[in-house]
Amino acid sequence: MIRHQTHAVRPNRRAMLKLTGAAVMATALTLPLIGLGTAQAQDTYTFRIAHNEAIGSPITEAFETWTQRLNAESGGRIEAQHFPAGQLGSYTQLIEGSRMGTIQGTAGGPDTEEAVAPEIAAAGGAPGFIYSSDVHVDSVLQGELGEEISQIARDKTGVEFVAYGEVGFRHLLSKRPVETLEDLKGLKIRVPELKVWVDFWSKLGANPTPLPYAEQYSALSTGVIDALEADVFSILGFKWYEQAENLTLTYHWFLPKAIRVNAQWLDSLPPDLQELVRTTAKEVFAEQRATNRANAAAALEQLKELGVKVHEPKDIEKWEAATEPLFEEFGAKGPEVEEMISKIRNSQDS
Repeated sequence: MIRHQTHAVRPNRRAMLKLTGAAVMATALTLPLIGLGTAQAQDTYTFRIAHNEAIGSPITEAFETWTQRLNAESGGRIEAQHFPAGQLGSYTQLIEGSRMGTIQGTAGGPDTEEAVAPEIAAAGGAPGFIYSSDVHVDSVLQGELGEEISQIARDKTGVEFVAYGEVGFRHLLSKRPVETLEDLKGLKIRVPELKVWVDFWSKLGANPTPLPYAEQYSALSTGVIDALEADVFSILGFKWYEQAENLTLTYHWFLPKAIRVNAQWLDSLPPDLQELVRTTAKEVFAEQRATNRANAAAALEQLKELGVKVHEPKDIEKWEAATEPLFEEFGAKGPEVEEMISKIRNSQDS
């Protein structure tokens, strides 16, 4: 009988070494690539910040600082982009964009919410002469009442007020001198496209003319309006003084700037980034408020040097008396509005 022996195939040692070496090399090359892929896969969140504030103003500089901090402190997970001075649209368009989420951040007075949340409008200075001083403003916005206002905004408008900046008290810039209530009669003054502003200047006997923010310079130059009202930084930054040389220091309206962030976008962030957005906003705009107040006097002096004639109203108590009925009229929008007005006016005594 012939026996067939089976011989096991012995692997070639040199070939085995080659295979083993290749496998080790492939593994060594793959490991760092896997790690890199994990790092690159982290989500990034685009944060478009757009507003109408003048380039060089304290609030615009604060937005630039905030942009840089978010980019740096998020490690690139937030990609913040800053578009000042109306680059992405008018004031009204940007407010609406912040609600819809086409932009994620902007600045706007709480008075903007008159139609949907009139109690917030009261916190934005409506209906005029509601704030008596910077201290009074802080007692409202930097405490529990400010947090309440932010929550109302989130619930009713889809934006969260993550902080409050400011441009300060507003004054009257006009082609002709205005020193008394009588001087206001028939004055064509630009106002925001909001009813509360129209009502305010109508009570004072002026002729309020609603116009977009960006049209004020040309409207002054062509005679569409005789006057506008604004803070000293905007008057300086947008060079409106070139078309109207009289500035009356009325302190009629303090306009806080709510730093508005689309709530849906904010909620989409991981908790640590949500905290970063809120914390850095509060820190940056606390510095902005301090800078704004420190520099307001210097801006006024600069306007004087540029030829602006500064006036003091001789009968400001008459202005206040003429607009006092607006508090009752505005409060009639609802009990929550009446309550908010009372809280704001009484907070200066606390």
